[in-house]
Parts: sequence; C-alpha cells; structure tokens
Amino acid sequence: MNDIRRTMLWVVFGMSLVMLWDQWQIYNGRQTTFFPSPTPVVAAPGAATSASGVPSAVPQASTSGAVGDMAKASTDAVPQGGTVPVAHELVEVKTDVLKLTFDTAGGSVVRAEFLKHVDMADNSRNFVLLDDSKERVYLAQSGLISASGGAALPTHKAVMTLTPGERTLQDGSDTLELRFESPEVGGVKLIKTYTLTRGSYALAVKHEVLNVGSTPVSPQLYLQLVRDGNKPPGESSFYFTFTGPAVYTEAKKYQKVDFEDIEKNNVDVEKSATNGYVAMVQHYFASAWLLGDGIQRDLFLRKVDTNLYSVGMIAPLAELAPGASKTLDTTLFAGPQEEKVLEALAPGLELVKDYGWLTILAKPLYWLLDQLHQIINNWGWSIVALVVLLKIAFYWLNAKAYASMAKMKAVNPKITEMRERLKDNPQKMQMEMMRIYREEKVNPMGGCFPIMIQIPVFIALYWVLLSSVEMRNTPWLGWIHDLSSPDPLFILPIIMTLTTVLQTSLNPAPPDPLQAKMMWFMPLAFSVMFFFFPAGLVLYWITNNVLSIAQQWVINTRMGVPPKFHFPKF
Repeated sequence: MNDIRRTMLWVVFGMSLVMLWDQWQIYNGRQTTFFPSPTPVVAAPGAATSASGVPSAVPQASTSGAVGDMAKASTDAVPQGGTVPVAHELVEVKTDVLKLTFDTAGGSVVRAEFLKHVDMADNSRNFVLLDDSKERVYLAQSGLISASGGAALPTHKAVMTLTPGERTLQDGSDTLELRFESPEVGGVKLIKTYTLTRGSYALAVKHEVLNVGSTPVSPQLYLQLVRDGNKPPGESSFYFTFTGPAVYTEAKKYQKVDFEDIEKNNVDVEKSATNGYVAMVQHYFASAWLLGDGIQRDLFLRKVDTNLYSVGMIAPLAELAPGASKTLDTTLFAGPQEEKVLEALAPGLELVKDYGWLTILAKPLYWLLDQLHQIINNWGWSIVALVVLLKIAFYWLNAKAYASMAKMKAVNPKITEMRERLKDNPQKMQMEMMRIYREEKVNPMGGCFPIMIQIPVFIALYWVLLSSVEMRNTPWLGWIHDLSSPDPLFILPIIMTLTTVLQTSLNPAPPDPLQAKMMWFMPLAFSVMFFFFPAGLVLYWITNNVLSIAQQWVINTRMGVPPKFHFPKF
C-alpha cells in the first residue's frame, strides 16, 4: 500500500511540475503549452499605415550612427496618420512553383503561395507563407533612405508603376521579369526588377537607383522581412520548433532571436558585417534577404507594432552625382527548407533548417537518409533502412549493454533474496549487494553507458526527421498519407507503445519495488506523447524498438539467460 501511495505521489508531483512550468510560461508573456491561441495582429493607435493596414516597418533609433540617422529620414518619408495618397494595386504573378502577389506600393511581395505544398490544416488549399490579411502579416519589403538625414527617398510606401508584360511563366520559358519604377522622390528614382525562375523559390531582385535631381545624394538600400509573432497555424506545441527572425554573419554564424527578446530589447547580434543574410524562420519554411559578400551592411531587428516585428539590413550606396545611377543585386528567398537548395544559394543559409546543438551529427544523418531515398525512392522505407544501418553500426555497443543486462537478470534472484533477508540493515544490505556484483563480475551501470553514447545520435535523427520538409505530405504505405502528420488511425502509436512495453519488460526488474514501478512510468508517458508526433518519427522509433528487442533476445539466449518478460505488479 505504501508503494502505491509513493507511486501516486510521484505522478502528482510530476503533473504539478508540468502545470507550474506552464503557468510560468504564461507569467513571462509566452503562450500556454496546452491549446495555445494565436495573438491577433493589431496596429497600435496612431501608427503610420498603408492602404492595406500594414504598419510602417523601418529601422528605428535603437541602433546607432548611420543606422540611427537614416531611421528619422525613413520615418519622414512615410505619410503620417493617413493612407498613401496615390492609389495602389495588387498584381498576381505565377510560375510553376509559386503564385506571388506584389503590391505596387513599394513593389513589395505581400503574398507567396506554394503550388507544390498543400496546407496542413486544409489539404484542399495550397500552403501560403507570405501573407497580408486580417489573420496574418508576413511581408518582404525594400526601399531607400538617406544616409545624411536629408530629403525623403522612395521607400516601400512609394507607389510604383509596373511595366506591362507577362504575368504567368509561359511554357518554353525559364524566366519571368517584373519591373517596378517609383516616382521621383527627393530627386531619386528607384527601379526594382524581379526575375522569377522556373522551379525556383529564389527571386533575383535588382535595385537600380537613379539621381534625377540637381544635387548629389547619398542613398542607402534597406531590405526587410516583417512578420507577426504568432506561431504558424496548426503547429503542435509538442514539436518545440523555432519561429522567428535569424541573422547570419561569418563572424558570429547563425543566431536565432525570439520575438520575446525583441520585445524586451534583449537582442545581441552583430550590428555590422560585409557578409551574411537575414531571415524569418518557421517549421519547414523560411524567407531570407541575401546580399553578396563584400558589401557593407548594417543589421537590425526591431518591434514594428503590436505583435509585429522586422529583421533586415541596410546597405550604404556610394554618393550619386546628378544624372548618375547605382545598381545593387539582391536575392529574396521564400520557400521550403530543402537543404541542398539552401546550400547552393548562400553560405550558411542551410542553417535555417535548425538542428540545434546536434547539427554536427544531424547533417551527416540527413545526407545518409537522402542517399537512401535516392535508392529506395520512398521516405518511409528510407527511414527504416537508416535505422537498420545505425543499429548495425552500434551493434557491438548494444551487445555489451544487453550482455550486462542479461548478467543482471541472472543475479537478480540472489539480490532479491538478500534484500528480503537484510531489509532491516540497509548498510549491510549495500555491502552485501556490492559483494555479489563483484563476485559475479556484474557492473550495474554496464547496460547504461553504451546506450548513453548512442542517445545523441538518435536525438539528432529525431531532429532530422522533424525538420525535413521532404517528409511533409509524403506518403509511406496504406493509411499513412503524410509522414509529417500524426497517424490518423493511431495504428503506429499503438504499435510503438506495445514495442516499448515489450522492450521494457525484457530488462531486469530493479530489486526495489518502487523503482520497478517507476521504471514503467517514463516509457508509458513517452509512448502517450507519440500519439501526437509525426508518423515518420513514430516509424523510426518502432523500427528501433523492434531491432533492439530482437538483438536483446538473441544475446540473452546465447548467454544462457532465457528471455523473460517482467511485467509490473501494481
């Protein structure tokens, strides 16, 4: 009876910790872990807005030097307290993989629909990354500001003229071009030329700056991504994936920044560099502004408005004499996190596919998984094959662990008898237990160390499967139509639970009754979580369990210790 009470107290204690942690998250301004609701996108009273209701998003004076100076100039360039005085329009453009919507106000990309990826919440619709709607704000903008705090220049608010031309990528053509030209503002014109390429999610964006005035000007080009702070719709809290801005430079490498840190002005990233990119990251997808190496740029992150944030960079241009022009080539990426594609676009861009601190292990695992897929041509069976290869690689480590467990199982009757005999003398019981282990040449921790060595590898594989967009909407067999979504019939989680029970029951039961009961608590709780995990992850774990059971059974049999299931006696 006392053992049951202690077990129940452990359960209550564990649940209390979970609830306290959840309340701590809410107290610190974060969403609840359980059934979080999206924060509405609300414009602050008095904020400068465009006709679409998007608050002005340019770097503010939280930065210093030239960046701080040009913030004022940029703000002055935007009409305050009203709408853009000249009518603007939305223009839809389509390639084989993208349907983009451009706003002639600034020539900004205000919507990006992926024609090869469906929405997880509604399979009848395509997935939308960039958006400008009542529910979501996620935009890619660029414009000019004065380095000297002089006259206003064409910003992302300036209503541009779109040159007539094709709006759909035609058969037999590999590129589609759109040319936006701003009116003269402060003696300067800005011409943006987007080049869309067949099969690509990267847009080449040429910014041409012309001084059509009578005095020299010193413009700076800013590139920014503006996004609300909500998690992607339908994203599970169990995945613990990152959503937010990121900055990459050669000096400090890849740095993620939480929206909460921007809110608290607690951002520590490199402010100036001659390489790198800025990005907005979420599960499976990302957007990024890319600028060539060797070009000076200032990096910024800031809060734009209520639940609205921006990340971007500012590139100073050389002083332009009257009649002179300057062209700067940039790239806007908005697409899935396909590792090989990202690697080819820019150094370090593949890091938006975030494996965390286990990247050094995860990248070769993904490479191996991709090689297997090229042979098998099925991601589900490729996962199975990868786990088989890993089990072969770790065969001798597992053999040592299972051999140690088999020895423990053989001496368990002696340990149990001794504990019962010396239960009133704990000190002597401990000494006698060590004597038995020494005489039988058994190391109680011998089964743990080989397994602990493998844990980082399997955690890295977990992140590979969780992060790989290739699993998204990819079928395996039968009822599994999407390896990135939970099993709709819960068949895989049930099988996984059964294999976990069998694997746990093959291990020697601890002599202490309470420890024996607690040994079952974590595996069963872990199994419950897998009912909400993607089918690909559950498939990987089932394969690992089945191979572990088979190996443990063979080793026990070879050592003369008949395999026996030890089920708990609650």
